[in-house]
Amino acid sequence: MSRKTTIAAALSACIFALPAFAADIMIMDPYARAASPSAKAGAAFMMIHNTGSTDDRLIAARTDAAKRVELHTHVESGDGVFKMMEIEGGIDLPAGATHHMARGGDHVMLMGLTGPLNQDAEIEVTLVFEEAGEVVVSIPVDNARKPKHGDHSGHSN
Repeated sequence: MSRKTTIAAALSACIFALPAFAADIMIMDPYARAASPSAKAGAAFMMIHNTGSTDDRLIAARTDAAKRVELHTHVESGDGVFKMMEIEGGIDLPAGATHHMARGGDHVMLMGLTGPLNQDAEIEVTLVFEEAGEVVVSIPVDNARKPKHGDHSGHSN
């Protein structure tokens, strides 16, 4: 590999490793996954940091990777069973806080996938915030990723 190619590859790696940042919203460590290549649904997870001094709210998401996109969470039904449900009204993002969207907690639900979520591919998702507006995020597909041990809540404000 030539020196010029090596430098270009290194710069590309640095650029793609940076978090998505727009207005007062920073998206960190995003990834998407599906249970299998033939799955009809998938999900996207990330950390959303509100760097501003004003509260904000994630109110919607959209992508060409799915026919329908919703903000979801897991709620205990009272008998120890958790079920997934849409979050009505969006996700609050207090000023200066970070909200963890993680498996078993809040996430972006991708329903009616328009194609498989293949390992190492990327999907583009537009997150819509009440104050910050639209933030476009390139999200890598990582079907092999395991949840962090002990992280079951998906919430941290």
